[in-house]
Amino acid sequence: MFESAEIGHSIDKETYDAEVPALREALLEAQYELKQQARFPVIVLINGVEGAGKGETVKLLNEWMDPRMIDVLTFDQQTDEELARPPAWRYWRALPPKGRMGVFFGNWYSQMLQGRVHGVFKDAVLDQAITGAERLEQMLCDEGALIIKFWFHLSKKQMKARLKSLKDDPLHSWKISPLDWQQSETYDRFVRFGERVLRRTSRDYAPWHIVEGVDPNYRSLAVGRILLESLQAALANNPKGKHQGNVAPLGQSIDKRSLLGALDMTLRLDKGDYQEQLVTEQARLAGLLRDKRMRRHALVAVFEGNDAAGKGGAIRRVAAALDPRQYRIVPIAAPTEEERAQPYLWRFWRHIPARGKFTIFDRSWYGRVLVERVEGFCSPADWMRAYSEINDFEEQLVNAGVVVVKFWLAIDQQTQLERFEEREQIPFKRYKITEDDWRNREKWDDYTQAVGDMVDRTSSEIAPWTLVEANDKRWARVKVLRTINQALEAAFAKDKK
Repeated sequence: MFESAEIGHSIDKETYDAEVPALREALLEAQYELKQQARFPVIVLINGVEGAGKGETVKLLNEWMDPRMIDVLTFDQQTDEELARPPAWRYWRALPPKGRMGVFFGNWYSQMLQGRVHGVFKDAVLDQAITGAERLEQMLCDEGALIIKFWFHLSKKQMKARLKSLKDDPLHSWKISPLDWQQSETYDRFVRFGERVLRRTSRDYAPWHIVEGVDPNYRSLAVGRILLESLQAALANNPKGKHQGNVAPLGQSIDKRSLLGALDMTLRLDKGDYQEQLVTEQARLAGLLRDKRMRRHALVAVFEGNDAAGKGGAIRRVAAALDPRQYRIVPIAAPTEEERAQPYLWRFWRHIPARGKFTIFDRSWYGRVLVERVEGFCSPADWMRAYSEINDFEEQLVNAGVVVVKFWLAIDQQTQLERFEEREQIPFKRYKITEDDWRNREKWDDYTQAVGDMVDRTSSEIAPWTLVEANDKRWARVKVLRTINQALEAAFAKDKK
């Protein structure tokens, strides 16, 4: 795989000087067109052998282009803030918005390679990391991102010769880092595992570009041209021309029975039982969140449901049990301009709590397979692939120790009508009812189908849905609290095993 990057590619100075001005001009034009169109972000991943000119090349690109529109980031050792969250959190929060370019050193490939080379984990874990990288990049590209991946290469002989020349040069010996010396000792393992990673992750939507790093003139022109050609091709694409493919319909129940229709909506609690059980579950939750075992976990509660199903009331009863410093409530509405400039899940990744903390999502990432699906705000291909993207997202959370609890609060149509009418009649509740609420009632069957598909495809063993019979608000509130408590206790019990 690396043979063609070990043959001594070079460009003479005269040719280099003649080509650079036109290349710089074209790169700047493409960069400003990228900003003007603001249709997609550009993510440049920098990897490869130490001493192959990665930093020098990126420095030169910053000189050739407008550095104000380029974010160069290095992901070194994880900070305490990053260690308290799932591994991917550090990358998600750093993604460039549409119209900008992000250059990532020490990215997800660097982390997996260093871990395997130094024996931190075995091949099975490396393969899991490779699969995770593939899923992440596929999702980012499906959301419109342009990913350009560079592997800067030197042969073992070339690397040793470069280190020796720098060591013997007092003016440039400072350029040799401890990592350079370390990799000179592990070169064979690094290149072997590097080939495995490149072989598995070079895809049509995010191919690898292997660049020989011996000659700086060749290296700079090669990287500049690849970057330019990639930008020009992406900018020339029809803004609405993202291929969606043929999407097979999910189908409907042939006997007209639905998941929500199978719920027992007559379940109720009288006032006395409600008060007793509510206080008991609130006290139980308060104790669990103060438990020292919570230091190894975070808690995420997702609240979805029919309009007027009582999500706000249930959230208030959960919050009433806790110190406000222990939790955060994130209301999800229509995306802001900042959020629209990022991949869909970005707006949720940024709110993932650290260990020991609790975040409540009032509406959530499930909007894509619910309101966006039913109202036609995204294509069928977008909401169909969202099921797997959401499952991946939640699996990453759970693997990092996050306890994920998901609620759908369900009411029947008659109960919703009564609550709507009540809201219109009571002055302090009128803000809760809008024209959209009335309009959504006309799509009741569509939403019922969407909820059934959502549960069928995203209620997993690691992050199951809890369907809450919410015609009676008392029953619903107690069930929500009890479910959260049971989820925390189950997570704590697994810690002992």
